Amino acid sequence: MVSISSCDKNDDDSPQEPVSQLPPATMTGANTFGALLDGEPFIPSGGINPLDCVYQLINGERFFGLQGNKRNENFNLLSLTLSTNAKEIEQGQTYQLIEEADGNATGIYGLSGDLFFTNSIQTGEMTITRLDLNTQIVSGTFFFDIIDGNGNLRQIREGRFDMRFTQ
Repeated sequence: MVSISSCDKNDDDSPQEPVSQLPPATMTGANTFGALLDGEPFIPSGGINPLDCVYQLINGERFFGLQGNKRNENFNLLSLTLSTNAKEIEQGQTYQLIEEADGNATGIYGLSGDLFFTNSIQTGEMTITRLDLNTQIVSGTFFFDIIDGNGNLRQIREGRFDMRFTQ
């Protein structure tokens, strides 16, 4: 007599790997955003404005802003933001996420209204994989490090976005 048995801890077929829980990296204007925040999936949800993207021309200068918001288990508002200040973005280009200043790209981590910025030591990168001004679609990938208000290193990895933006 032969007996075969197997044990599968994941009977519900839902993805358990953190990266697989993020939205796919697309370039169609799907209005998706996600990253791993300290190894855990960060996907904007709930609230009045969980996801917002702009690429505006103001006084002859371009400003890009993409922000995702969600509440954590303690109901604190968490946000991840990518922005440029008086800097045009281009398809196929990679931008260093450093301190917030004219001509720079910056990564921002927010916790309950307190904002923490990339700088010359805690940096990252944002790569624009698609930019179409006619259809108003911007897609890309990103990662960055931040030191929060308690001195903790926050690691944002595997970031991706595929957004329709307002001008």
